[in-house]
Amino acid sequence: MTERALRLLRQDPRLAELAAFPFAFDLSRTDHVEEVRLASGGPLEPIAGDDSGGTYFVCGDGSVLYADSEGSAGIIGDSVDEALEILVGLPGWHDYVRLSPTDGETRILAEIADTEGDFREDCVPDLDAHRTELRASLGLPERSPLQLVARLHASLLRTEPDHLLLNAVEHLAYRRLDPHPRPPLWEQVLTKGRTDLALLRMGDRTVWDGVARDRARRVAALRAAQYDRRNTDRALLRHLLKHEADASMSDELRLALVLVGLHCLAEDLPLLHEARETTYDTWRGLAGLPEEAGQVQEWARSFDDSNYGMDPDDEPESTWLELARQQGMVETARAYLIRELDDTGPDPAQLAVLRDELALLGDYTQAIRAQRLHLALQDTDQGRAAADARLAELERRAVEAAAAES
Repeated sequence: MTERALRLLRQDPRLAELAAFPFAFDLSRTDHVEEVRLASGGPLEPIAGDDSGGTYFVCGDGSVLYADSEGSAGIIGDSVDEALEILVGLPGWHDYVRLSPTDGETRILAEIADTEGDFREDCVPDLDAHRTELRASLGLPERSPLQLVARLHASLLRTEPDHLLLNAVEHLAYRRLDPHPRPPLWEQVLTKGRTDLALLRMGDRTVWDGVARDRARRVAALRAAQYDRRNTDRALLRHLLKHEADASMSDELRLALVLVGLHCLAEDLPLLHEARETTYDTWRGLAGLPEEAGQVQEWARSFDDSNYGMDPDDEPESTWLELARQQGMVETARAYLIRELDDTGPDPAQLAVLRDELALLGDYTQAIRAQRLHLALQDTDQGRAAADARLAELERRAVEAAAAES
């Protein structure tokens, strides 16, 4: 359903003209400089543009994505109405994408006053009158510049992962419209695990069972416990260990054994050995587990030092990508991998890793892109033949996946 402000602009030529100048929201400019799509495959409708070649798109959730003509993009509002609030209230908004509420009222207001002062002097002396008229006609609330900057900042930060814009031909990602830092992949992926770990620590056995029986939640909670260790966690770790052992051999099972084993008591030994004997795979994977409690602690410390530790930045990215897939965080993993692929130079090994991870997500378009780059770096007939065969396999799988969706 068309939002009220956009509907009014489309119905009233006078309002449409006022939106186009001086507020750079021109309904007649809906042709972007190149074909684009969302990495997620979601809908994308161009609704307006500006005189610099930028385009405003409405996404499937109603958010407004702005893409400039230089290859940068970002969400500027949760809805068309909110985006228009920002465009009308902050006609120099492009200059404010680097600002955040932490910059403070004095700096924010000074920058806005400077930009709008130049604006009035150069081309729009009656800016305030135009702003008042358009706000009233469209029914937009009058918010302070500080509120609008805060809303713009919040919108920009939620551009990824769901609204990552790609060139539809080369499949390269648009750069971020703003310079604000984003949390690392591990922090995004661990959020749910940290929440569940906090719930587990409250001691509700119903919660314990709910988390332990859901493997995605269980392994995320174990990873969260790896980086936030408490001596009081022994009982909940034992509970998670029992359920992870039932899922056969995994790195998280070994992690659970290490976390329990670090403060191993004699009464823990039966559980640890039972986990080892659950299946043939666990018996092989945990073959080095000692028989005595003191030895188990030494084994856990040694294994912890060489394989786990306390800093999530030291963990291989494959750990977080797998955890993202398990939790259904497909777009988070996809956005990370596409950004990595765009930034990867002539590195065959890294391209192969990215290719495989993208294929696991089912994004064969990006996996094929990675493999073509990988193929171009091969310098032997054997290497080219193997890379060409892998490319053909990915292309076949892409066709099969497309047929299954149609």
